[in-house]
Amino acid sequence: MAMTALELGLRGAVVALFLVVCAVLLLRYAAVHRAAHLGAAMGVAGAAYAISTAPFFPASSFGWSSPFVAFAMGSPVIFWLWARAMFDERFTLRPWHAAVWTLLAGLGVVSHNCWTILPDLAGRCGRALALATIAFALLGIAQIPKGWRTAVTTARGRIRIALLIGIGLQMMFAAAAGLAAIPTRSISLSAALALAAFALIAIWMMLFDPPESQPAVAGGGRGQSAPVARSLANAGPPAASQAALNHLKHLMATERTYRQEGLTIGVLAVKLGMPEYRLRTLINDGLGHRNFNAFLNRYRPDEAKAALADAGQAEVPVLTIALDAGFQSLAPFNRAFKADTGLAPTEFRRRATAAQTTDTAEIARPG
Repeated sequence: MAMTALELGLRGAVVALFLVVCAVLLLRYAAVHRAAHLGAAMGVAGAAYAISTAPFFPASSFGWSSPFVAFAMGSPVIFWLWARAMFDERFTLRPWHAAVWTLLAGLGVVSHNCWTILPDLAGRCGRALALATIAFALLGIAQIPKGWRTAVTTARGRIRIALLIGIGLQMMFAAAAGLAAIPTRSISLSAALALAAFALIAIWMMLFDPPESQPAVAGGGRGQSAPVARSLANAGPPAASQAALNHLKHLMATERTYRQEGLTIGVLAVKLGMPEYRLRTLINDGLGHRNFNAFLNRYRPDEAKAALADAGQAEVPVLTIALDAGFQSLAPFNRAFKADTGLAPTEFRRRATAAQTTDTAEIARPG
């Protein structure tokens, strides 16, 4: 009983930690990072898993417990989508993703609740769920190579990779235990400890920036004297990072540097007078963007939207607007614009024109 009480207390703490993860992601990162909402969904799924696999959680009941089971058992799909959003620049959510989640969640609810009334069906659903869990965990881990080169340049990126691998392995271990008919009670406490570790690591990553490894600066870098380069490399994070962040925001929002043709992170680092690795850290950790392109695409679509909605530019080709906003060609512009608005540029322009026509007609209508 003492061990059961300890485990219940640990699971209660895990639920609270995952709710903190959800709150921080939605309040701090949702506006700048596409993966934040899926990360929050992962937090909800983690809390649901901690509850639905706890001792004394009711089984064989299609009542209030079913939503917890559904969120917990559908977590492999959320994990896969979260990994894709983290490492795949072209990823966007599709309606069929919800259908896949619903299917997996349904398998989980049936396998959890039908052991007493339809044991054969419950067994088949449980095996299918376990195999699907292993498949989606592997698919999630397989996303890492897509963003490996960028992620490994920062401590936070490396911890993010380790966290994703750890969660995927824990899912596969739990699924394999189910396939091998290992009693749940024998791995219940270890699962709770793993959940607690994942939640604590996530909170630490979001609330307390880990110190970045600082590469040695030889000869001061591009156009910098050695003392200046050393002072940049050794600058403490609070004041220096805030000043650099303000300078970066000024360049992007006021000077609209994102419009510059051929802009790279190296060019922008020179403009800011800082090493490239520190700018990358500022963009990834300070602002929460996945990479440099994701950072630029928070500014460029907004300018394009204003131009497309401007009646005075109705005859300007979409390609010209894309190039003026800083895109190199039409294809990446279309992808970034649709990811931001959910509409193709031509459809956005058509709707904006129709709305302006309606507003003009209403204004001109006699009172």
